[in-house]
Amino acid sequence: MWYLPWSLSTEMSVTTIDLLRHGETEGEGVYRGQLDYSLTRMGLEQMRAHLKNDLPWQQIITSPLNRCASFAEELSRDTGLSLTYVPGFIEMGFGEWEGKTAEEIQKTDQQRFFAFYEDPIRNTPPQAESLMVFQQRCITAWQDMLQQYQQRHILLVTHAGVIRLLLAHILSMPLEAVFHLDVPYACLSRIEVYLDGKNEFARLLFHAGHL
Repeated sequence: MWYLPWSLSTEMSVTTIDLLRHGETEGEGVYRGQLDYSLTRMGLEQMRAHLKNDLPWQQIITSPLNRCASFAEELSRDTGLSLTYVPGFIEMGFGEWEGKTAEEIQKTDQQRFFAFYEDPIRNTPPQAESLMVFQQRCITAWQDMLQQYQQRHILLVTHAGVIRLLLAHILSMPLEAVFHLDVPYACLSRIEVYLDGKNEFARLLFHAGHL
């Protein structure tokens, strides 16, 4: 049997975070980034499919972008759960690539396109947010959330890029490997974080699963 790296005690707090990616959106196939696309009807149903009568959440946190916030607002209204908007959980900014498909980018900027996926740390798209800056933004928002909502079960509604960065952070994955993580529409993943004042230990309980 595997054990946590220190003994459980009454002083230890456990925070559970369910990461939910938004569903299908308008502008299918383009780099959405920080453009404010809305969910399609199907996208909203994809997210609703995770709902059941005995929801475990005590707090909802969302990216302010509409494709996340619209579902979070509906859920908050229906359940009475408190809702907080956190800009730190907005998707990575893709600069000049936003609103374009991969095929369009390859036709006009093929060298940069393939360089980004071969080495995303050193090859930032034109006018885009660098992967290192995006990583730090996500981790800062994550740590602030853990401090503010200790010992709660949180639903975090956010984007594929944010989820990849957070999973890479808790699994100690190299930043270059984040695009190896598949995060489909309405993907639900669960993380537990143990804190005892000095130590922090996070573990992934499931990825692309169900309640």
